[in-house]
Amino acid sequence: MYRKITAIVLNVMKYSDKNSIAHIYSDECGRMALLVPQGNTKGARMRNAAFMPLSIVEMEVRMVPGRDIYNFRDARLVVPLARIYGDPVRSAVAMFISEFLCHVIQENERNYALFAYIKQSIILLNDATTPVANFHLCFVYHLGTLLGVQPDSESFSPGSWFDMTEGVFVQHMPMSSHRLPPLQARALYNLSRITYANMHLFRYNRQQRCEIIDIMIEYFRIHFSTIGSMKSPDILKQLFD
Repeated sequence: MYRKITAIVLNVMKYSDKNSIAHIYSDECGRMALLVPQGNTKGARMRNAAFMPLSIVEMEVRMVPGRDIYNFRDARLVVPLARIYGDPVRSAVAMFISEFLCHVIQENERNYALFAYIKQSIILLNDATTPVANFHLCFVYHLGTLLGVQPDSESFSPGSWFDMTEGVFVQHMPMSSHRLPPLQARALYNLSRITYANMHLFRYNRQQRCEIIDIMIEYFRIHFSTIGSMKSPDILKQLFD
């Protein structure tokens, strides 16, 4: 039986000379793996264009109980993302987001709120008319809300430490080795006010932005054991001043 879904492409990996495996996040079935035929035909080239990282596609997936890798048909792009793929800065941000999502999203269950947030964020990244240097910071911070790990900003007060294990700000140095001193804790707290509408107003230099993303990756790694080493942050760190 074929089921129509809308999905976001997370990554594509070579599987054999004839096929690749695409990991996607779908509106109806959560995370899935698809078998993507390769080739040099016009159809294959069009299909590959639909499976770029963060592409939003509609397709029909053959749902077979007990399968880990699914076949599909009639994949087509829902939203063209020309500005993402044509701009090295947006492309680097997209690379980071797709890699990060690949690590943290493992569930094969539907979550409409999470899917809608990711989809809308991708469209905003493509359409943004203001600088996107802080886009990935905003995306990751608010992703934490939907994944149940957003820092408790209400517990903050000046001079607080941040307990990364518990996700709360505290007045005294936590016993946990995963902690942020007051200066870094305030920087994390300040992100609680960031939105896609005001992100361009947050003034960070390269060092500050690098430090913040490292903190956020470390924080998510504490709560998601699936996060291993990542390559894309190093690319981002070279882009923004």
